[in-house]
Amino acid sequence: MMEYDIVILGGGPGGYVAAIRAAQLGARAALVEKERIGGTCLNHGCIPTKALVSSVEAYLLAQQAARYGVDIGGRDSEPDVGVNFPQMMARKDKAVDTLVTSVIELVKAHRVDIYEGLGTILKPGLVQVKIDGGGSESSIQQLAASKIIIATGSVPARLPIPGLNLPGVLTSRELLALEELPQSLAVVGGGVIGVEFAAMFNALGTRVTVVEMLPHLLPPVDRRLARRFQRILSTQGVEVKLKAPVKEIDLQNGRLRVRFDSAKGEGAVEAEKVLLAVGRWPYTEGLGLGELGIEMDGRRILVNEFMETNVPGIYAIGDVLGTYMLAHVASYEGEVAVENALGHRRTADYRAVPYCVFTTPELAGVGLGEREAKEQGLDYQVVRFPFSASGRALAMGETEGQVKMVCEKGSGRVLGLHIMGPRASDLIAEGTLAIQLGATAEDIAQTIHAHPTLPEAVMEAAKAAAFGEAIHFRKV
Repeated sequence: MMEYDIVILGGGPGGYVAAIRAAQLGARAALVEKERIGGTCLNHGCIPTKALVSSVEAYLLAQQAARYGVDIGGRDSEPDVGVNFPQMMARKDKAVDTLVTSVIELVKAHRVDIYEGLGTILKPGLVQVKIDGGGSESSIQQLAASKIIIATGSVPARLPIPGLNLPGVLTSRELLALEELPQSLAVVGGGVIGVEFAAMFNALGTRVTVVEMLPHLLPPVDRRLARRFQRILSTQGVEVKLKAPVKEIDLQNGRLRVRFDSAKGEGAVEAEKVLLAVGRWPYTEGLGLGELGIEMDGRRILVNEFMETNVPGIYAIGDVLGTYMLAHVASYEGEVAVENALGHRRTADYRAVPYCVFTTPELAGVGLGEREAKEQGLDYQVVRFPFSASGRALAMGETEGQVKMVCEKGSGRVLGLHIMGPRASDLIAEGTLAIQLGATAEDIAQTIHAHPTLPEAVMEAAKAAAFGEAIHFRKV
């Protein structure tokens, strides 16, 4: 029996951050992970996909080299640029391995004990870890702790669609392990994961079709920006089928066929591979939650504002809550849970939760969109600033998109910021901070922004909100 102040089940961005924070506050902490430290985010999600996104960006830039005055393959000739998919995947794997190794070293440097095995909560204060020793051998280790944090994440959702077990029907995890670039790909689901993969593989030359049951793509994204992005995605070569719930996946002449309903009747898409990207489910298998009497809503664990479950001494964070299934939210909740577990009372604050979509162009947002502001009966205004009027965007050759700001009339308080354009994932930080601090458009407008930079577009939108008109763009 090993004794700790806190035992954390799950070593993803929620769990390992919680472990580090616990150590920083002087607690003796243990981290239990059944696969690999870093969880889905580092190993099969955020990091590997963004490594591939960087490769795709480099490939697209090389294709447009002549536009920037760079000759590739000889002057006045077509660029001699190709896709080395195995090398891209190898680079992705190296990036993942480097980061995972760094995180493990960081956790150990904080004197957190790592247990590689499947953890089960036997009762409040007691965790059992089944450690696989290879082959049929395994050992059992019991860990005692006054506080336990559940951070076991999520898994790809699997809807009751016939044919999901056919060879070639993949989740994002299997897609990231491909050794050859598929000639065609059908993506079932038009959310963030599905659209990111669709854009990525389309850019590399795969023929891609997205099949989505809703009347629009990207549910988290501001609706108008999502519609604009859909048109861009179509011009890039991705075929989009909306209001098309999938009925079945079968084989047709040796190829996978996705059959779906539509307003025009039944439709079908044939492809070499099919990506199932219909969301994610909280993962709580084997934890013993039923025996503990932990309150749940379907698959998700219920907690209060202190990240406490209904069972004293047991907390839950991240994707198992089924609310904001984002790595950065899991990390934030990990810190909140640990501080509460160690007697530093702190409530979770979700006023400013940003999202990002890593496509070309990128999308990002935080706070309220027009639709949400209207539904809440708020008196608001919406202003926009196009990247076509940004000096930095023009110099980069990336002028597609806009900054869209939602502000409260009268006070000028920033309610939401939504961006489609270059480096939107970086620009959204200013809007997140503004909402968190209750800042106004005038606060941003009167803050000096470096020139020439992309954040100036946010400042210009704020000027339009605060003073009625931007400096570098006049709407006529």
